[in-house]
Parts: sequence; C-alpha cells; structure tokens
Amino acid sequence: MLSIFRREMAAFFHTAVGYVFMGVFLALSTVMFCLSILQQRSSDLLTFLGQLSYLWMLLSPVLTMRLLAEERRMGTDTLLLSSPVSLTGIVLGKYLAAVCVMLLTVALTLVYVAVIAAYGAVYAGEAAVGYAGFILQGCAFIALDLFLSGLCKSPVTAAVLSFGANLAVWMMDLLASAAPQWLERALSFLSLYSRNEPFLMGQLSYASVLYDLSFAAAFLALTIFVMDRRRYGR
Repeated sequence: MLSIFRREMAAFFHTAVGYVFMGVFLALSTVMFCLSILQQRSSDLLTFLGQLSYLWMLLSPVLTMRLLAEERRMGTDTLLLSSPVSLTGIVLGKYLAAVCVMLLTVALTLVYVAVIAAYGAVYAGEAAVGYAGFILQGCAFIALDLFLSGLCKSPVTAAVLSFGANLAVWMMDLLASAAPQWLERALSFLSLYSRNEPFLMGQLSYASVLYDLSFAAAFLALTIFVMDRRRYGR
C-alpha cells in the first residue's frame, strides 16, 4: 500500500493535477472568503465552511478521475492487478494519496482562520468541529468519486460521471423539501450535506461522523469488489 501511496503522491505533483486542484480550490475559496467574510465584516467561520463544502462537489472529481480510469486507458491496470500488492492495498493507497492532497489544501485555508482571529473572535472548539465535518465530507466525496473512476475507461468520462453523481447528492436536499414526509426523512438521512449540519452549528455529532466514515468505507469496498471482478474477467 505504501508503494502505491508514494507513486500516486508523486503523480499528483509531477503532473498538473495536484496543482490544479489546490490552485482552483484556493482561488475559489479566497473569492468566497472575500465576499462572505471580509465584505460582510463577519467572523462566522462555520457558515463560511458550509459554503466551502460545495467545492467538494465541483473539485473532488479532479483528484480522482485519473486514479483508476487512467490505469485502464493506458493498459497498466493488468500489471497493477497482477502486482503483489493486495486489492485493498491498491485502493487504499490511491485513496489516501487523494485524501492527503485534500488535507494539504485544507491546511492552507487556516490562513482564513488567522485573518478572522486577527479582527474578530474564533472559538477553537467550534472551529475544530467545523473543520472535522468539512474534512469528513471531503473524504466521503473522494471515496464516491474513486469508485466511479474505477468504472470508467477514460479520466474525462470519470470526471463527468463523478460530477453528475456529486450533483445528484446535492440535489437530494432539494428533492427532500418537495417529497412526502417518509421520503424526506430517507433523503435527509442519506444526504452528506444534511449530515454536515450539526458540525456547522458547532456540535460534534457522532452519528454524522459514523455516517461519513461508513459512506467512505462502503464505496471503498465497492471499488475493491469492482477491481476483483475485473481481475478475474467477470
């Protein structure tokens, strides 16, 4: 797994993918920070993090689109599947590399927290909880999009499919407001955005933490299953 992790980390920064993700994420987040914090003279960090969470929908496909789809396009998936590394090690190595790039990017957003602290009040506990929810939500989206990358033969197709799936996750909240009560509850239960609401109120929700981790684990398991079927030509 460590060898796969190192290989993917090198690939992120020996190509433009890692720089594009980090650059676009930070550019958009800076614009949002200026509009929602500086222009409004606000110190509401949690609301700002809630707005930033929509960037996962837009940008997580950039991180994941080539991880498995590129292997199939280049024909290196056969070599990868026949390597001594287990399928679990392959999937986790690629996933953790994408998560690591995400964490590096999130760490850079702490500059915004420092700016808010310099001119307003930042409560460490609330900030920690807000960032925990933000990171967990990002991990869940990366797991979903990695699974979709494993279904595709082209990184472009994987990116488009991942964006469509991410958009569908976002639309679940819109559908919930117009759905019957029983369906509204089901959609709210499954929604990554609804699950993030307790964090945005400064509340550490163990149910939401467990859901995000279970969501990520489920799609990682599905990715391993898909690769296992491909290994044996099923």
